[in-house]
Amino acid sequence: MIRDALLPEFDQEMANTRKTLERCPEDKYGWKPHPKSFNMGSLATHIAIMTGWAADVVEKDAFDIAPPGAPPYKEEPAASRQELLAQFDKSVAGARAALAGASDEHLAKTWSLLAGGETLLSMPRITCIRSFVMNHTIHHRAQLTVYLRLNDVPVPALYGPSADEQG
Repeated sequence: MIRDALLPEFDQEMANTRKTLERCPEDKYGWKPHPKSFNMGSLATHIAIMTGWAADVVEKDAFDIAPPGAPPYKEEPAASRQELLAQFDKSVAGARAALAGASDEHLAKTWSLLAGGETLLSMPRITCIRSFVMNHTIHHRAQLTVYLRLNDVPVPALYGPSADEQG
């Protein structure tokens, strides 16, 4: 089954992501490397929340980022490391449970991203989970490790030793 192949990778990537989020210094949540960049707290919050999108992809047929007659999707930045990690743990638990209960047939069904009721994209759920959840999380986690490095925060070993953790 697809979920049986996906869950070990999901678990490994989420463990690495948590290690990275644990390193975010609260006194640097407002720091950003460039005016067009996320600040560290917003980037970390985005990572913590996006992992939970997998549950929405499995459990819902679509998500509207700007639903007609309702406020648009917005992420409120975490105010503390404790809040950040609690959000991440909640997101991961919900995503993992949804993935563990999903059949191959269900993961092959189409999911859509909407804006104002208009379809932006549609794809099989498994494609969305791999690209918009897992790969997207890994991408932003890599950005966050650069933020850590630029602030002299030791970068965790993720796929082998880092310059800060040699084994």
